[in-house]
Amino acid sequence: MHDGGPPIVVFDYQTSRAGAHARAFLQGWRGHLMVDDYAGYKALFADGRTELACLAHIRRKFFDVHAASGSPVAEEALRRIAVLYAIEQQGAGLDPPQRLALRQQLAIPALAELHAWLLATQRAVAAGSGTAKAVDHALKRWPALERYANSGTLPIDNNPVENAIRPIAIGKKNWLFTGSERAGRRAAAIQSLFATANLNGLDPARWLASVLERLPTCPNSQIDSLLPFPDSTQR
Repeated sequence: MHDGGPPIVVFDYQTSRAGAHARAFLQGWRGHLMVDDYAGYKALFADGRTELACLAHIRRKFFDVHAASGSPVAEEALRRIAVLYAIEQQGAGLDPPQRLALRQQLAIPALAELHAWLLATQRAVAAGSGTAKAVDHALKRWPALERYANSGTLPIDNNPVENAIRPIAIGKKNWLFTGSERAGRRAAAIQSLFATANLNGLDPARWLASVLERLPTCPNSQIDSLLPFPDSTQR
């Protein structure tokens, strides 16, 4: 997404999860990139990109431990994480400078308290337990996790991306075999357009119908007007 531009979703089809594919896709792009802890992504941050971690992923590990065992330690972690999300809700309607000020005032101290609590908890819980693994994971990701709080624009988690890929994850058994690599790339392009339409508040079916009507008479110089952005004439 460019500053001031509409949000977009881009899917890329590749034959494996190898980190080389992500590097090739991003090429010379530099900026903040939110990823999970998959080892294949680590090389992405060796040449100028800045790593962000997803608080929802951290939370999920504590949630699973609490759901399985009722762990009071996991419950306390969830409570502390909820404080950070409450701060984000408070800043949802603010502009970036105001959100940064809010994060500096409230989120940074809350993050510092959470970090100190995690360090103390790491020394107290049984090594190798589910709780210990959740704590260790949070501390391992900490530098990338707290980075959002020093910005008024960076996200606290990647839930919008999770929402965008959910239809693909749910239906993956239906399109497990694309037929060819060319078909896989075509499917990625189509899913990118549909997900971008959804992200911009457009009905994908109505947008597509409008595009098919306008496409035969649309000059090449105006082809961008068919993209699923909010200024589309058909919603």
